Amino acid sequence: MRSYTHFLSLLLLISSLLVSGCATNNSGFKISQLAKTDIDTVTDAHITELKRLNRELANKLYKRNPRELMKAGTADITARVDLMFNRNSTQRLTAMNNLDGIDAVPLAFAEDYQGDRVYALMAGMIGMLDASYNYKDEFFLLDELDHQKLYNSARNLETIAWRLNSLKHENGELFLLSNGVSPQGVKNLSFERIFGKMIALQDMMASLVAGSSNRTITKVVHSVASTTLLPI
Repeated sequence: MRSYTHFLSLLLLISSLLVSGCATNNSGFKISQLAKTDIDTVTDAHITELKRLNRELANKLYKRNPRELMKAGTADITARVDLMFNRNSTQRLTAMNNLDGIDAVPLAFAEDYQGDRVYALMAGMIGMLDASYNYKDEFFLLDELDHQKLYNSARNLETIAWRLNSLKHENGELFLLSNGVSPQGVKNLSFERIFGKMIALQDMMASLVAGSSNRTITKVVHSVASTTLLPI
């Protein structure tokens, strides 16, 4: 009973410190780190890396497809990409017909869509990945993740990468330019590499979460050429 009371007191102390503002000592150590498991720390690192990769991908797509940025009436790529990540902005969904996640991604490859295809693709994809982490940027002791959501998001990324490289307008032009070959015959596979890194991150997280909770991932036979994306 005494040990339980001591444990409860410790939890209350940690909670009060967290609420009061994540106290930090001179060494840079945050009290909030006491309320994290190893997998929480790994999750935070994965989220940070995913955001970095998405920013890199969005910037590269705008540079390859400047006409899409012109549709937004701005030349500021940074501001446009910032909006993709701003889940609290009322303007974030406007360019995607008020859709988000896997519902927004298909707009980028719809023949009759007149909006910014890069924005629809990336903001939708960011929303999908955000949903796979329960719309959290940081994880603590009592937070949980769904291994199946993480797995499904990885399969969706494979499908999105295929669509980006394969789907075309009725006139035969790609909806969005990405990988390509220079006039000198040099292949640019940087877009493919970014997708590969994100897929690996999501698959790794799915395995870690499933292993930590002794659960089994339901593997889905899902063609990359599928017209549907898996639910998150």
